[in-house]
Amino acid sequence: MPQTLEKIETTPEERFLTAFRAADGTTLNGSNSRLHTLRKEAIERFEALGFPKRKAEAYKYTNIQKVLKRNYALELAPRDPHVTADDIAPFLVPDLDAHVLVLVNGRFNEALSSIGELPDGAIVTGFAEAARQHPDLVEAHVGQYADHENDVFIALNTAFTQDGAFVYVPKSTVLEKPVHIVSVVAAEEDLMLQPRYLFIAEENAQATIIQTGRAITDTHTFTNAVVESYAGRNAHLDHYEIQDEGPKSAIHLSSQGYQHEHSVVRTNAFTFSGELVRNNLRMLPDGAHCESHLYGLVLGRDGMHVDNHTVVDHAAPDCYSSELYKHLVDDDATAVFNGRVLVRQDSQRINAYQSNDSLLLSEDADIYSKPELEIYADDVECSHGATTGTLDKEAIFYLQSRGLSYAEARALLLVAFARDVLDNVKVEALEALLDTYVTARFGPQA
Repeated sequence: MPQTLEKIETTPEERFLTAFRAADGTTLNGSNSRLHTLRKEAIERFEALGFPKRKAEAYKYTNIQKVLKRNYALELAPRDPHVTADDIAPFLVPDLDAHVLVLVNGRFNEALSSIGELPDGAIVTGFAEAARQHPDLVEAHVGQYADHENDVFIALNTAFTQDGAFVYVPKSTVLEKPVHIVSVVAAEEDLMLQPRYLFIAEENAQATIIQTGRAITDTHTFTNAVVESYAGRNAHLDHYEIQDEGPKSAIHLSSQGYQHEHSVVRTNAFTFSGELVRNNLRMLPDGAHCESHLYGLVLGRDGMHVDNHTVVDHAAPDCYSSELYKHLVDDDATAVFNGRVLVRQDSQRINAYQSNDSLLLSEDADIYSKPELEIYADDVECSHGATTGTLDKEAIFYLQSRGLSYAEARALLLVAFARDVLDNVKVEALEALLDTYVTARFGPQA
């Protein structure tokens, strides 16, 4: 059975510290591994930092404490949740030819996965398996990009993570097919998961990674995930994150990417369900002539709370970044966006563009938007903007005058609003699926 945080009157921090001490050296990695050393460092930082309170500026509009107070079980030992191939089938992307890696409750399930043949030297496997089979490769990258020194959720994940996914593409290698990571939650009780993802694309390598999250049971879950990505010189890495684990899921995703010169990285975050979702995305283009593209789409309804925080840290000159996040917020849902572009003093000739557009579809919906530019160089072209509004009544009237019903006119405008983000999806089968999601949500029958 999974270990459960003790049901006593104490803080969430104290309960996690108690669980770590009880598991240390037994269900967690042995003391001789580099990962175990990281765990020790991370739990100390976790204790020092503590979870953010509402007065913390970064969590001003997101009360993360309300989901942390639940008495979650911790999966510190493997168990069989009895998930079958039939359970997984509805979560696959139709017509997508991919290397499929399945995680069940954050753990790699080889029997349900269909990774297939890979180019020479490429690796697609579970994080724990990679740490056992390729320790030098994992230890060279893990903990290098995700900052557990200053982020309490990264520290917590580093201390407790057991498994996740690992993708490695060696120098001058192209993964012709995407890697599809299917994360399935199958919980018998309130459960906290801490998966770790490590994606490495070396010099001149190319890869596309698609992550989808779904739940097949009806319990409260909290997924505290960390993604570390590395793009070597002239590498191309596309990453898609589709969050749809249901109304009882809470997600805190920390995604941190590092780029060498001439690399191109595209990230795409789509949030379709969840009680509370917080995405922290940080890109560090640390070499000249990098491109960083960040896209996001939120469909909020039924009390959902979705908070996207992004940072593009331009640490080298002659780089380009673009960012487009769109929110469609209905019912009593809430969306938060905070996008920050940092241009360091010696990072001249930076071209950075950031946009956040939101539609409020109900009088009870809320949106908080804060785009930021922090520039210390003088030869740059940077701009940002945010718009928030409601559907254009004149546009609705015009479409109705051309024979469309109100529902059809409304659906057409909403799908068109989301189209700017969907058009940046480079995988045809995935774009078709996402288009189906959006159309089903806002179509005339919705």
